[in-house]
Amino acid sequence: MSTDMESGVRRPLIAVIGDATVQRGSDKDRLAEEIGRALVDAGHRVLTGALGGVMESACRGARGSPEYRSGDTVGVLPGHDAREANQCVDIAIATGLDHVRNSIVAHADAVIAIGGGAGTMSEICLAWMYRRLIIALRVDGWSGRIADQRIDDRVRYPDEPDDRVFGAASTHEAMILLRERLSRFRGQHSGVRRRDGGVVRSALEGGRGSDRPRQPGLRSVDNLRPIFDPSCGDDPA
Repeated sequence: MSTDMESGVRRPLIAVIGDATVQRGSDKDRLAEEIGRALVDAGHRVLTGALGGVMESACRGARGSPEYRSGDTVGVLPGHDAREANQCVDIAIATGLDHVRNSIVAHADAVIAIGGGAGTMSEICLAWMYRRLIIALRVDGWSGRIADQRIDDRVRYPDEPDDRVFGAASTHEAMILLRERLSRFRGQHSGVRRRDGGVVRSALEGGRGSDRPRQPGLRSVDNLRPIFDPSCGDDPA
């Protein structure tokens, strides 16, 4: 999260992810720009992967907000050169991590997806494992395909029985979801733990050991035992 130096209030950092290439004036370009502007209007900062497409559109929108201040757009680059960031990024962080930089983006306070391919889907999956709030716009690409679904059957928040990738049809719906649910999705990923018999022997928070319940849903690692055999060591996620 980010801190407003004047008030001392921590301002949420919201990631906007999606297509790396969009046509100017297209639906995705318009959505990303609207969402970027709406996020800054609401007092948030915008985090992207710093390159083009949805990333640039969201940063452009953020800069167009009447509430915009320098530092409201943060970009996490896959390469080594901060000059590769689009012109609407205020703070460019060159990681040299290539696709692995997606894990940093997925650590935002919440993630909003607009379309996207394999890279976007990797960020969505990582954000799911990191227990972040995920909002997916119902447009072409992975955001539309995964909207209103669960990634797997893990119980990320026992008090949120409808936990899923929350679908939205518009900027307005996305912002309502963010406003209503952000404060309820504040848990922290406690790290990968060894699985024994399909039960994770660690608590969701605090690092104390306990059994974690499972919910019915999409296929999970537990359904893939012929591939991920416990006798071979830790599961990959």
